[in-house]
Amino acid sequence: MREGSLDAPTRHIIDWNNPDFYDEQKLDEELRRVFDICHGCRRCFNLCDSFPRLFDLIDASETEELDSVASEDFKPVVDACTLCDMCFMTKCPYVPPHEFNLDFPHLMLRYRAVEKKKGQDKFISRELSKTDRNGKLAAPVAPIANWATKTSNGVTRGIMEATLGIDKHAALPKYQSKSFEKYARENPLEINKDAPAFGRKAVIYATCFGNYNNPDIGEATRKVLAKNGVETEVVYPGCCGMPLMEQGDLAGVVANAEKVSTELGSWIDQGYDVIALVSSCALMLKFEWPLLTPGNPAVERLSKATFDVSEYVVEFAKKDGIAPGMSPIGDSMAVHLACHARAQNMGAKGAEVLRLIPEADVKIVERCSGHGGSWGIMKGNYETALKVGKPAARTAMTTNAKYIASECPLAAEHLMQGIEKLDSDAVNSRTALHPIELLAKAYSLGEE
Repeated sequence: MREGSLDAPTRHIIDWNNPDFYDEQKLDEELRRVFDICHGCRRCFNLCDSFPRLFDLIDASETEELDSVASEDFKPVVDACTLCDMCFMTKCPYVPPHEFNLDFPHLMLRYRAVEKKKGQDKFISRELSKTDRNGKLAAPVAPIANWATKTSNGVTRGIMEATLGIDKHAALPKYQSKSFEKYARENPLEINKDAPAFGRKAVIYATCFGNYNNPDIGEATRKVLAKNGVETEVVYPGCCGMPLMEQGDLAGVVANAEKVSTELGSWIDQGYDVIALVSSCALMLKFEWPLLTPGNPAVERLSKATFDVSEYVVEFAKKDGIAPGMSPIGDSMAVHLACHARAQNMGAKGAEVLRLIPEADVKIVERCSGHGGSWGIMKGNYETALKVGKPAARTAMTTNAKYIASECPLAAEHLMQGIEKLDSDAVNSRTALHPIELLAKAYSLGEE
């Protein structure tokens, strides 16, 4: 037996249609097997709050071993997991193909799937995960919705905290009156036929966040790609299902996967690449969907055709060349390597994008932001989320970089809140952007 593994981590199919997947006794046996190994290792103690909760449970038990910890006490450990995948990707020496076969995040996912099947998922979390519905409902009243959700609005945020359990201090995404998909359709861009990458075609998968909340990332992507000769279409068949996955709703994820992969497949047939604007969504299309729908040809084909936006820019820049016309930004940049970007196993593509900018001074922030999707906005989690993200926020702040770039827009906003917590004055001199937005800035594409 090897103590650890130097092999690249691999993942198994998520066998969610197997009745054994939901067998509570078998689940408990697997939890105890994995938790006991974690107890004997403890390398992940500083990644998130799941592991400290687990180790505290064990250390406070009668025998100081897992055998004296009640199974019903495992739930707080599961609840604290944000599915960031960093334990699996960067820390654990016992992931497959090691014989111990540990996949902590997917085990937590299985626990939540069992809860979902038993009807024990939380109503508010379930409603928050319906991102497409929420985006469509909010669009006609976007100004009012954004006014109500501002952290400075003590009245409405206090009501939201009391009724919905959303922490009144947590920054929430804004809503747009017009979807990004519709805006792009109404405002076509001229393609630079002299660019080295001319002839490429790409579908921009808008994602629910890009479509309803932050179209700036998508618009920057459109403009940068047009400058580089890439013909684009903005398409949004539906959410990738990551919010559903966080709640253990695997059937919902698969339904979305089948719908989206079918529609995007028609574009692949026409020679288009697929670009996902948000790292979590790229992770779902490239890796999680194939594990949930093994043998689905549409999903497998989409997985191979999908690029994270930063990954795509670096790919054509290296293969074809980058269009001229960029100027130095003149300020330093700190790029946060988002967990779900790192989980794609594609390298530090966000940093590589920024280094395409002339005279770029790029600092790296590797630690988790702590946000964890909808997890970090809930009362009871928000302060913990700031604590988990404190090392990343401190690193970002001490770089003295004006621009805090992250491939995860939620992480970027959370880091800004973390910086504000550390130094209320320091946050005022910094701006949070996606790397592609800084590339657009270098091209002066944001200027009207």
